[in-house]
Amino acid sequence: MIWAKEETLPRSEIEAIQLSKLKDTVRYIYDRVKPYRDRMDAAGVKPEDIRTLEDLKKLPYTYKADFKENYPDGLFAVDKKEIVRYHASSGTTGKPTVVGYTRNDLDMWLNNVARIACMGGATAEDVAQISFGYGTFTGALGLHGGLEKIGASVIPMSSGNTNKQIMFLKDMGVTLLVATPSYALHLGEEIRKRGIDPAKDLKLHIGLFGGEGMTEPMRDEMHKVWGEQFVCTQNYGMSELCGPGVAGECTELCGMHVNEDWFIPEIIDPDTEEVLPPGERGELVVTCLGKEALPLVRYRTGDMTRLMYEPCKCGRTTCRMENISGRADDMLVIRGVNVFPTQIEEVLLKIEEIGPHYEILVERKNRLDVMTITVELIDDRLLDSYASLSELEGRIQRALKSQLGLATQIRLVAPNSLKRFEGKAKRVTDLRKDGL
Repeated sequence: MIWAKEETLPRSEIEAIQLSKLKDTVRYIYDRVKPYRDRMDAAGVKPEDIRTLEDLKKLPYTYKADFKENYPDGLFAVDKKEIVRYHASSGTTGKPTVVGYTRNDLDMWLNNVARIACMGGATAEDVAQISFGYGTFTGALGLHGGLEKIGASVIPMSSGNTNKQIMFLKDMGVTLLVATPSYALHLGEEIRKRGIDPAKDLKLHIGLFGGEGMTEPMRDEMHKVWGEQFVCTQNYGMSELCGPGVAGECTELCGMHVNEDWFIPEIIDPDTEEVLPPGERGELVVTCLGKEALPLVRYRTGDMTRLMYEPCKCGRTTCRMENISGRADDMLVIRGVNVFPTQIEEVLLKIEEIGPHYEILVERKNRLDVMTITVELIDDRLLDSYASLSELEGRIQRALKSQLGLATQIRLVAPNSLKRFEGKAKRVTDLRKDGL
């Protein structure tokens, strides 16, 4: 189902909408947000200089640091009395990123989430269980509101309490699950431990996943756990941009459709900040169109992807962004080699003897970088055979060497011994600052 006609417009009409909204947004932000006005003045650009979409390149970037420097609401464009909702990031590395919504912003946001839900196969007939944590995190309330808008029934379960999660999945006839991919895998494992076959004993057939990336091998793992009938798509967004609703996969599974009448995506070289041509992989930069409380121009997301502009078989004509291949700031440099955790995950999930949960530890020993990857065995009987363990370790190391171009250390542990995450999974610990 396609929710809005804007998803199927000819490219010329999409770009006409974008240009009109871009001109209004730049004028709006220049007049109302002093930090933006100061930066535009320093760059020698005025709102009237924006005449074409190409002129977007003239505008300065917005950075994550701008939120910290203007905490909590120095980037807001409206008075507090116009704000009807606040959200914020977790703030695990300092002050949280605070975002606000006017009534019009909320309506735009939830309509965009409704589009994303429909892309993933959701309908008014669905019973949706939200297993994101509620609170200032945008994911739970965003998907909650978007699913209600299309007419689905919503169970605001929140994260954790796995026993109750499973009880409601069974008793309420849940057909759609909203969660992080890692928690969905954990939940599926727990269900199978109880002797429940999701494909036969549950009505669940749709997964709308976000909060962390999902590689294709992880999608395959979802099917192993939940069954082949399980259609799982991922969606993209972040608090600064609006929350979920920026982009999402349709059931063709060929990239995430960007809601281009509300967001202009660009791809840049993260080092030079030069705009790259369509099809090139780099860092995603997003300009928000029509936001009232927190308008953003050329926000550097840190996420690595590429854009595809060919129309999709689903009938949508909006551009698609490839599944996130990592974050510019999550990239590990190991002995001069650039490594993204998603590259490691893709290798691990292709090896049958190990499960989908893993941890990456990077240390410095004797002035050399050492990366140790801990993975769970599926069958703990392997722990009794040194020869089998040694063969498996060697096979994993060779596969990773082929993918990454560097040697790694592998640690195999018993099933269910690694930490499970109810929210975004923390896979990497980098201790190099603590060693020589």
